[in-house]
Amino acid sequence: MTMSAPLRKLTLTAHVTASVGWLGALAVFFAHTLASMISQDEQMVRAASLAMDLTAWFVILPLSLASLTTGLIQALGTAWGLFRHYWILFKLLLTAVATGVLLLKLQPISYLADVAAEATFSSADLIGLRTSLVVHTGGGLLVLLAAVTLAVYKPRGMTRYGVRKQREQGNARAGSDLGSTTSTPLWVKVFGGIVIVLILIVGAMLLGGGHGPGAHD
Repeated sequence: MTMSAPLRKLTLTAHVTASVGWLGALAVFFAHTLASMISQDEQMVRAASLAMDLTAWFVILPLSLASLTTGLIQALGTAWGLFRHYWILFKLLLTAVATGVLLLKLQPISYLADVAAEATFSSADLIGLRTSLVVHTGGGLLVLLAAVTLAVYKPRGMTRYGVRKQREQGNARAGSDLGSTTSTPLWVKVFGGIVIVLILIVGAMLLGGGHGPGAHD
C-alpha cells in the first residue's frame, strides 16, 4: 500500500528527526562514558554514570524505536519497498543491530547508575562495565553513521527479489538498476560481510549472556 504524499512527507520528517536525534543523543552518551572512565574526580564519574541512565532510557531508547518504526513504515509505504534495494535492507539491519545492543545494555547501565548513587561509590568501581560501555557506544556510533551514509548516498544495487519485482511490473525506468544487478556490486559484498559479523556478535551476546548487572565488575 502506497502512502499519500502528505503522509509520506510526515513519516519521512519523523524518521529523519528520530534518526538524527538518536545519533546526537548517542554522541552525548559517548561523552558521558568517556568522562566516567577517564576522570579521576569521583563526583564527575558519579554524575556521568547517573546521566547515562536517564539518557539511555528516556532519550536514546524512544528515539531508536521511533527510528526503526518510521523506517519500516517509509519502506513499506513507498515504492522503494523493504527488500528491493540493498541499501534499504542493510540500513534496516544496521538499525536493528544498534537497537538490539542498546536493549542488551539498558540493564547494566541502570545497575551502574544504582551503584553510582551509593555513598560508598568510588571512581575505581565497575571500571570493566564502564569500559564496556565506551566500546559498545563507540561501535554504535559507527553503525549509525554507516546507516546515515547509506540513506544519503543510496548506492545502486537491487536484490534478486527487487529485480524480479521490477520485471514483473514491467517498469521501463528500471533499466539502469537492472543492469547494475547482473553482478553483485563490491560495496554490497563489503557491507554484507560487516552486517553478518555484527549480527553474529549480537547473537553471541544473546546466547552467551554475560551482559547483565555485575557482569563487568
